[in-house]
Amino acid sequence: MSAKCFLSSPSYLYVVITHFLVFLTLTHTVTAHNASSAAIMSDGLALIAIKSMIKKDPQGVMTSWNDSNANFCQWKGITCSPRHERVTLLDLSSGGLTGRLSPFIGNLSFLRVIRLFNNSFSGEIPGEIGRLFRLQELRLTNNSFSGGIPVAITNCSNLQVLALGYNNLVGKLPDKVGSLSMLNILIVHHNILQGGIPMFIANLTMLQRLSFGNCQLGGPIPDVFHRLTNLSRLAMHGNNLVGNIPPSLYNCSSLEQVFLDNNRLIGRLPANLCSSTILPHLGTLSLSVNRLTGRLPPSVLSSPQLHVLDVAQNNLSGKLVITPRNSCSLVILSLSSNRFGSGEDDEMKFIDHLSICRDLGELHLDYNQLKGFLPESLGNLSTTLYRMILASNLLSGDLPSSVGNLSGLTLLDLSCNQFTGTLPFTIGNLKNMQRLNLTNNSFSGSIPSSLGNLSSMIELYLTSNEFNDTIPLSLGNCKKLLTLNLDQNSLTGNIPRQLFDISSLSISLNLGNNQLSGQIPIEVGNLKNLNEIILTNNRLSGEIPSSLGSCGSLQNLNISNNMFSGSFPASLGSLRALENIDVSHNNFTGGIPTYLEVFHLKKLDISFNDFEGEVSRKGVFSNASLVSILGNNRLCGGVPELHLPKCSSNKNKLSLAVILVICCGLVLVVVATILFFLCHQQKREAKDEPRETFFWEFLMQVSYETLYKSTDGFSSNNFLGEGRFSSVYKGCLDTHGVNIIHVAVKVLNLHRHGGSKSFISECEALRNTRHRNLAKVITCCSGHDFQGNIFKAIVYEFMPNGSLDEWLHNRQYELRQLRLIQRVCIALDVAYALDYLHHHAGKTIVHCDLKPSNILLDEDMVAHVGDFGLSKILQYEYQNRCDSSSVGVRGTIGYAAPGMSC
Repeated sequence: MSAKCFLSSPSYLYVVITHFLVFLTLTHTVTAHNASSAAIMSDGLALIAIKSMIKKDPQGVMTSWNDSNANFCQWKGITCSPRHERVTLLDLSSGGLTGRLSPFIGNLSFLRVIRLFNNSFSGEIPGEIGRLFRLQELRLTNNSFSGGIPVAITNCSNLQVLALGYNNLVGKLPDKVGSLSMLNILIVHHNILQGGIPMFIANLTMLQRLSFGNCQLGGPIPDVFHRLTNLSRLAMHGNNLVGNIPPSLYNCSSLEQVFLDNNRLIGRLPANLCSSTILPHLGTLSLSVNRLTGRLPPSVLSSPQLHVLDVAQNNLSGKLVITPRNSCSLVILSLSSNRFGSGEDDEMKFIDHLSICRDLGELHLDYNQLKGFLPESLGNLSTTLYRMILASNLLSGDLPSSVGNLSGLTLLDLSCNQFTGTLPFTIGNLKNMQRLNLTNNSFSGSIPSSLGNLSSMIELYLTSNEFNDTIPLSLGNCKKLLTLNLDQNSLTGNIPRQLFDISSLSISLNLGNNQLSGQIPIEVGNLKNLNEIILTNNRLSGEIPSSLGSCGSLQNLNISNNMFSGSFPASLGSLRALENIDVSHNNFTGGIPTYLEVFHLKKLDISFNDFEGEVSRKGVFSNASLVSILGNNRLCGGVPELHLPKCSSNKNKLSLAVILVICCGLVLVVVATILFFLCHQQKREAKDEPRETFFWEFLMQVSYETLYKSTDGFSSNNFLGEGRFSSVYKGCLDTHGVNIIHVAVKVLNLHRHGGSKSFISECEALRNTRHRNLAKVITCCSGHDFQGNIFKAIVYEFMPNGSLDEWLHNRQYELRQLRLIQRVCIALDVAYALDYLHHHAGKTIVHCDLKPSNILLDEDMVAHVGDFGLSKILQYEYQNRCDSSSVGVRGTIGYAAPGMSC
């Protein structure tokens, strides 16, 4: 066959075409494989780039991220698609990571989910995230991102979750966010945004959760909620919003939670709110701290599905009405600080209808105008009720004995009302009670001895009533008491010795303005941690017991207007924490003790006694405005502002016989003192040391969750500094719902070798030490975090002026240089603290790490020594020599305090 014929044959053409197609297929396969490999490698390189910008990884989250050529799909926090082996999920949440987010995250083109919440990422959010067109979920909550919200994020058209809360973002929320039609969760709370509540939220018809809380947006609430038919949670609290609540919000029938508190909203609430027609599914309604007026609709209190109702601090008024219903879901009911009350006879009838609320935990009715008697049905309230506050109303009559049925109560506040009659004995059934406040009423009769059954009691206030008879001995059974205030009653008899066996008393013992008699029991020395003793305006007599000198934490002593006599015992010279002393209107004699010169007193009142001799010109006596000495006619000298006569310079010459008698007497006293000291020393060496108790053991209990919230999740915004074994954060704690205190939370790094030992050392050092120049411990926490890891922290009083190191070396204090007198005062404060630790704290405590960064300054620039993580407690038998277990240098690397070789 010819070549031409062969080429033109159909069989030949078939073979050629077949081979060509096979070639194209093989070529495409190889090319696709090479492209896929390159894409996979690109993901690995992007992840390595992300890791490179992480500065701290305390939990070792990214330890496995070590090679871009490795199988990154096995790395912690990474999930890949099984088909393409491309990264689809990046989850580094709650890892404690510090650093910046790399722009290379935009190269992970298959990403659908990014979860980086609960870390410390800073810098701007990279706009390269906008290249991730498959992205459905972006959660960056609780970090330290700054700058504006990138407009490029709105290119992620499939985005369903956008959570940017708890950062430092500024500016305006981009209008293009309104184009994210798939969005069902939008959270930007706790940032500093502007521009008001954006109108574009009307376009986000798929929204289920919307939160603009604490963003300082301002302006009115737009009336667009009729389009958000799927919205279940709305949070716009803390935005200075003005005007009325828009009608469309009440028509958003899907709403289950509404938070509009801490704004400036006005107007009245709809009459049928929380009924079948207006917000029928609402479970949480928070409108506190606004300017709402009118009545609280009965349909609200009668709602069977409402769990939380908080309308405190508004101008609501009228009678509280609850219509009978078959069920009640209320857990928290807060109506405080309004003008509720009508004066009608059945004013308090609504209490009857609250009895079916079997899950009720908190009832706040304080600061209203409620009148009348508390009904016996009070005892029918839920046993789950743990907080009931009815303070500052016009309630009268007896306290129903049925109150003893409320076995779950931990806080009962009936202060500032008009209650009368005796306190029911059944109150002793409230075994979980921690804080009882009956201040400013007209309760009379005896204080029931059953109060001694309240073994969990921490604070007891019976101030300003008409209680009489003696103080019950059973109060000595309340071994967890921090504060006992029986001021302004008509109590008689002696002060029970049992009160001074409550070693937990550390805040206040106030028995003033009664008719108590007798002497101060010598057991007063047991109250080593007590800050305040007030016994003013009683009929107490005798001398001050020398054992009072053991109360080393005492800051305020007021025993004025009694019949005390004698001179001040020398043992009181050890009370270096004293700030206020009032012993006026007694019968004290002798000279003014010289040790008062070295106390850092803010007020000293010794007026109307019989003190004699020369008044010093040192210490508190150098400032006449801080001292009152009236009515002591035998005093002389002092600063001119005290207007005392000059002391006579003529000395009466003593006869030789008198001199000999005095000398012999002094010799006998010295010999007796030496013998007594030697005997006492032997007894002390033979006696086992008494068991000490952590003074904070009975303070308020705080959990990891409480500290986490108080510091905004240990945010870097609240970061104060870090040491070898710990990090310190600023926080705000709610003290039993009474007030907010600023604290410094020292979180121990238990992953570092020696961190746990540092925590124990600090606890041991601070367990019974109280001094005005030591950092004050509020409480401590030992538990587990949200991941189940061991968590330990110590909560200190916050020092607003930072550390001495910052004043000496930090640039931010350049314009506020320490004056010479301030430097001297700080040095003295530190010396007083060390003197207390070395000689007056019970055991000798060696700080071992004293340096400027561990010296903290309060708002008055008073120095407080802190950080006892490296401290050493010397047992009595080792106080005069080096403990063999303590040999070696202790202190900060690069710095060691002098004398630390023992």
